[in-house]
Amino acid sequence: MGIHRCPKIAYSRLGSFETIILVNIKPLKIAVVGDVHDQWEQADTLALKSLAVDLVLFVGDFGNEAVDVVKTIAAVDTPKAVAFGNHDAWYTATDWGRQKCPYNRTIEDRVQEQLDLIGEDHVGYGKRDFPDLQLTVVGGRPFSWGGPEWKYHDFYKERFGVDGFAASAQRMIQAVETATYDRILFLSHNGPTGLGEAAEAPCGKDWNPIGGDYGDPDLAEAIAHARTLGKTIPLVAFGHMHHHLRHTKTRQRQRLVTSPEGTVYLNAACVSRIRKTPQGKQRNFSLVSLDQNQVSEVSLVWVGEDFQVVETELLSQRLAQSSFML
Repeated sequence: MGIHRCPKIAYSRLGSFETIILVNIKPLKIAVVGDVHDQWEQADTLALKSLAVDLVLFVGDFGNEAVDVVKTIAAVDTPKAVAFGNHDAWYTATDWGRQKCPYNRTIEDRVQEQLDLIGEDHVGYGKRDFPDLQLTVVGGRPFSWGGPEWKYHDFYKERFGVDGFAASAQRMIQAVETATYDRILFLSHNGPTGLGEAAEAPCGKDWNPIGGDYGDPDLAEAIAHARTLGKTIPLVAFGHMHHHLRHTKTRQRQRLVTSPEGTVYLNAACVSRIRKTPQGKQRNFSLVSLDQNQVSEVSLVWVGEDFQVVETELLSQRLAQSSFML
């Protein structure tokens, strides 16, 4: 019988919080699921299983308050963390959305239904510790639309007691400070500010007027604060800004940036998630290999009808070419 070696454990006390630092951690395989937009079927759950990942991160936009889709996501039994996107509050957060709402909002609250279905797997304004993986996933602002202006005041005040970027950042910071592990992954629908002003940047604005950083400043503040606490941040995963650009078809959005600290910022919004080919449907997943506290490889894969990977695009080859703007 082989010897099972337990990971070495050290403790770090920062202020009033005690965190756990683990060494000799096993390599992890993480799937990041980009904006779903109603494209999640039972076959996607089976495809995910075939990839044999340790953790799956969903960046949100499951549909326009698509409760049935979220119900299917909730049933995924792979360890998971979930963010919600702007489409997940499409008929609730905005005046124009409420005017177009196809259901009776006085008797249904589909935003709350989605939150209830996902339960503790939802990390928006919170966190989830994964003891078996020795990491904590911290969530960004739930239902984010992105951009430099605070939007949908009533929605955030009523649902979360948040009245602006400062209060929003503080909610994320509280989650960071209560994280059990010093190894933190951030998961949000939209990415942080600081990844570039160009329309092709991971959070760049690709509609008129073209250009500008459309990231979330509150998320950027929380990430910066986590670093001051000595947290290690291998990965920040998000979506929202689709890879196919609106203003040009000659190129795609930059999908990956690495910072001087070694943090990989991954935009996983490859939309549409499912494509039809002569060989049948193919489904995309972003795969991240995590070795100790460092991302060693990132790829975009397409899984075919037989649940085999039929196409792989290595994004990590672009790490050295990426620039970080903070």
